[in-house]
Amino acid sequence: MNKLIITAFLLLNITGLAQNGEVKSGFVTIYNAGLGVIREVRSFNLPAGVSSINVTDVAQQIDATSVRLKFNGEVIEQNYQYDLANTQKILQRYIGSEIQLIKDSGEIISGKLISVSGSDIVLQRKEGGLFMFPSLQGYRLSVDALPEGLISRPTLKCIFNAKKAGVQDVELTYQTAGMSWNAEYVALLDKDDKNMDLKAWVSLTNNSGTTYKDVKLKLVAGDINRVRPQQAYGGMRKSNEMALMADAAPQFQEQSFFEYHLYTLQRPATLANNETKQVSMFESENIKVTKKFQYRSGWGGYYGGEGGTKVAVVVEFENKQNNNLGIPIPKGRVRMYKSDGESVEFIGEDVVDHTPKDEKISLKVGDAFDVLAEETQTDYRKITDRVHEYSYKIVLKNRKDTDITVDVKKQLGYSWEVVKSSHTYNKADAQNIEFAIPVSAGKETDLVFTIRYKY
Repeated sequence: MNKLIITAFLLLNITGLAQNGEVKSGFVTIYNAGLGVIREVRSFNLPAGVSSINVTDVAQQIDATSVRLKFNGEVIEQNYQYDLANTQKILQRYIGSEIQLIKDSGEIISGKLISVSGSDIVLQRKEGGLFMFPSLQGYRLSVDALPEGLISRPTLKCIFNAKKAGVQDVELTYQTAGMSWNAEYVALLDKDDKNMDLKAWVSLTNNSGTTYKDVKLKLVAGDINRVRPQQAYGGMRKSNEMALMADAAPQFQEQSFFEYHLYTLQRPATLANNETKQVSMFESENIKVTKKFQYRSGWGGYYGGEGGTKVAVVVEFENKQNNNLGIPIPKGRVRMYKSDGESVEFIGEDVVDHTPKDEKISLKVGDAFDVLAEETQTDYRKITDRVHEYSYKIVLKNRKDTDITVDVKKQLGYSWEVVKSSHTYNKADAQNIEFAIPVSAGKETDLVFTIRYKY
């Protein structure tokens, strides 16, 4: 009973030292790169002069070097303590001291702890001799107090010099790992593949080690530069639940911020620890799209080579206001669906990069089932030591019952020119040539061309 009373007193004393203060307002800014910036205004009753406060409800994955305190006084020292108490750590610090083992029957065995290794311990009896316990099964351990230096939860300890006594607001800002956000999009194509509805969600993940209640939530879209990977002081935790907020339509206010884009949720949000939350971002209907068939081929080099047979299906659209968009599009996954007349079916997915307004977006849906390509190098000629010619044939097969156009793009390397071609072409850049090849329904079309290299 005495031991239990001592243990209860100890925990009470620790709680008394942990002056978390009243959180008057909180701001959480989350970046794509797995970084969160936390800013809180807390109210503390501070004595005048030098004293300290212990804050135990900060993120366990805090970057202690990023902590900044702002108040009417001077910060002398700040420490992030994360040496958490467990059985092994407590026993290691009690080597050479008295402990007790309590059997399930209530029998108490006392002695000086000589050694500890895993669940094996050795006790020296007061009357002489040793107790050796290869297993602690059936026993409970009892010690006098929590050893100095061990804490029950991660603690931010700040030593400060307050100019005057009384209640004042302290602004606490720090960075933490374990927080991230990304956009998730759901696209629904119409029956003719000419229009699309787009629904955007924000997926927020909080594995930072604490909960943020009723905070002002901001999201930064863009690729920020980090000097080094974020140091994680706590263990990463996986989320086991997802809160899908589909009953309301919370809106983000978007604005340009430095060379990024900032999205501010227009209501308070609570981010529970080990939670993934989805929040509605925007929705747009009747976006005009173009479905394209694309064949891509690499450069065979001196040894020529044959291309593949896959022809990709791509959906393209303009991110413009006159196309019911014209907004910054954050990076994220786009899941594409189409109705078969009875239900909506999944047809493919791709990732869209951070895209400003007025730019074109291309999404690969998958590979066409009824459109094939067969590429062969048909000839090679050495004109001189520095001049070589390669001839290619690409057979495009359309097994569909509608006419199509296949966009062909082949990488050629450098220092090339077209000697002859069965179809018109476009020099896309220094290394690539492009063709737009019409193929009738149920037919095949041969694309034949010769490339000359000068070295």
